[in-house]
Amino acid sequence: MNFKIALIRGDGIGPEIVNETVKVIDRVGEKFGHTFTYVDVLMGGCATDTVGKSYPDGTAELCRSCDAVLLGAVGGPKWGSDKPAEQRPETALLAIRKDLGLYANLRPAALRPALADACPLKKETAEKGIDLLMVRELTGGIYFGKRDKYQTEDRGVEATDLMAYSEMEIERIGRRAFEMAMLRKKKVSSVDKANVLETSRLWRATMHRLAAEYPEVQYEDVLVDNCAMQLVRDPGQFDVVVTENMFGDILSDEASMITGSIGLLPSASLGSTAPALYEPIHGSAPDIAGQDKANPIATILSAAMMFRYSFKLAAEADAIEAAVDKALADGYRTADIAHPGEAVIGTRKMGEVICNNI
Repeated sequence: MNFKIALIRGDGIGPEIVNETVKVIDRVGEKFGHTFTYVDVLMGGCATDTVGKSYPDGTAELCRSCDAVLLGAVGGPKWGSDKPAEQRPETALLAIRKDLGLYANLRPAALRPALADACPLKKETAEKGIDLLMVRELTGGIYFGKRDKYQTEDRGVEATDLMAYSEMEIERIGRRAFEMAMLRKKKVSSVDKANVLETSRLWRATMHRLAAEYPEVQYEDVLVDNCAMQLVRDPGQFDVVVTENMFGDILSDEASMITGSIGLLPSASLGSTAPALYEPIHGSAPDIAGQDKANPIATILSAAMMFRYSFKLAAEADAIEAAVDKALADGYRTADIAHPGEAVIGTRKMGEVICNNI
């Protein structure tokens, strides 16, 4: 089989980690009899430098012509908040999610066996295991709501951001969460702030209606502040956690950190019809760009998700994940996951080791 993959190499360490991931994808192709066509797509700060805006015309169309999109990382202080919106990489990220209809962000947070001692939680908590999936609504809520800023008579400047959700938006992300739970441990925790927010009350009512369609799945409502506490108290209680855009942004970062390093964690952004987008959850780390120091594992594991969800090739996804686990079990460490005194390898060497393990 041949698959067409859009590569958004991006900024900072993005090109380095994408390069190593492409090597792993090609190695999988050699082993399982697949071929790949790569299409380079310019987006992010590098696009601002090249064409004057972070999201060039035709970006979405180019991505739609492919079977999946692999993104390294975009952004950096060079293109900070003092720049016009069209020049900021974050604007491009929001735009591509919206244009491709990528409403569901999947972030697995699993404590990999070889790195159990890197978990910042108590040993007895870590020993219970961490294996949860954050399902975040990605194209609605306060990040996409109407914004305003105006002068008041007695309070100075005032700003507003509107959080809005429709039943349709809640139902489609909720259904995605229940479907993922059916493939896992059959538990869904829906996170909201229904004791305060009207949007959360609609969220909860819609989720209750959906839960009735999945009687095999254990369902619970969790207030967002309690969820933040439970993630550090007993993360092993969670299987699939589903929530709205802003809550998901915050909680998924928290869930990521309790596994020991954000350099290990992948993500997938899925829609109903458009190609899905796969990316590591970490940033562009411009301070180490071009120095062969970046950890490519999160991007490589994002490729495993690509094989699993876009290409429907579970054996190939398993092979990548097993190759990563073997590299870690054999003691290979990039600087971000190494203990003091441990030998450290670079980006290219880690990619080579994982390729050899497939």
